[in-house]
Order: sequence, then structure tokens, then C-alpha cells
Amino acid sequence: MQKIFTQLSSALLAAVLISGCSTTPPENPQNLCSIFQEKDSWYAAAHEVHNKYGIPINVAMAIMFQESGFVEDAKPPMRWWLGVIPYGRGSSAYGYAQAQDEVWEQYVDEAGSMFSDRGDFDDALDFIGWYMVKTREINGIAYSDAYNQYLNYHEGWGGFAKKTYENKDWLINLARQVQARAESYRAQLLKCELY
Repeated sequence: MQKIFTQLSSALLAAVLISGCSTTPPENPQNLCSIFQEKDSWYAAAHEVHNKYGIPINVAMAIMFQESGFVEDAKPPMRWWLGVIPYGRGSSAYGYAQAQDEVWEQYVDEAGSMFSDRGDFDDALDFIGWYMVKTREINGIAYSDAYNQYLNYHEGWGGFAKKTYENKDWLINLARQVQARAESYRAQLLKCELY
């Protein structure tokens, strides 16, 4: 009996430790085929989001890469007063999609569920798909327009409409990078041999 209890305890401990481990980012985030070969559940999730919303997989994945580098618990850096006293982060952005609290709550109310989690790849990609649909509805941006989809994603729908990005050269450069990555991902996806 003692031996069985010890084995069960060991198995339970191993399961807890494994479930607490974080998912590592893909080894080659520059190549969409490589990402999906390494993480086949991401491939299935991307197709599910594409089928649900009609959004291009390459654009959604390019936005996620830019926002978090595919790190599940990504957060904005800590701010420091006088270089020694931490006083919080720049925003409530969190997870793969770097969704902020307010817009995440809107997503949960409209399209997600009470179990949706910003640190879950499937939920985060679904959030990005939902956001892209809202961007098209609110500001008329085509799903394939990764540049303007990203500006909306970063500045919010109201900020984009007010053109708050115009004097942010760094953000314009990021949006160009997202566009270039989306184009690269698209070309790669057309040649993927996954299954």
C-alpha cells in the first residue's frame, strides 16, 4: 500500500510540475512553416481562427510575433523611478496577444468565454482574429492590410481614427515590419509541407 501511495504521489507531483511549465517560443519564429511543424496545435488553432473569422493566418501570426515574440506571459517592462524603485508597468498588456484588460474584457463579453486566458495561444489568436474583424467594421481596414491592421491594434480603433500614429516614427517602422513579416509568412505558408 505504501509503495502504491508513493507512486501515486510521484505521478501527481510530476503532473503538477509539468502543468506549471511554460510553453517555450518557437525555435525559428521567422518561418511560419517551421513554427507550425514545431507546434502542430498552433497550426490547428490558426486554421480554426481563420475559418471562424475569415482572417489571413499570416497577418494574425505576424501581429502576435510583433506583440509578444510568441511568449505566453509577455508583459511590458517594469518602470523604475530614479532607476531603483519599481512603480509599475506601462500598461495592463499581457500574454501572447499583449491584450490590455479593458479590450480583453470586451472580447470575453462578445466572443470569448469566462475561461478565456491571455496566456493561452488559442485564446490569444482568437482575440487577434476578433480584433481584426472589429478593425474592419469600425475603420474599414482589409484583413490583408497588415500595416493598418497593426496600427489599429497598437493605437486602438479610436486612436487610429484620430491618426495618433502619425508622429510616431518608431510605430510606423513597427507597422512596416509587421507588413513585411506578414508577406514573408504568406509566401512561406503557400509552400508549407505540414501534413
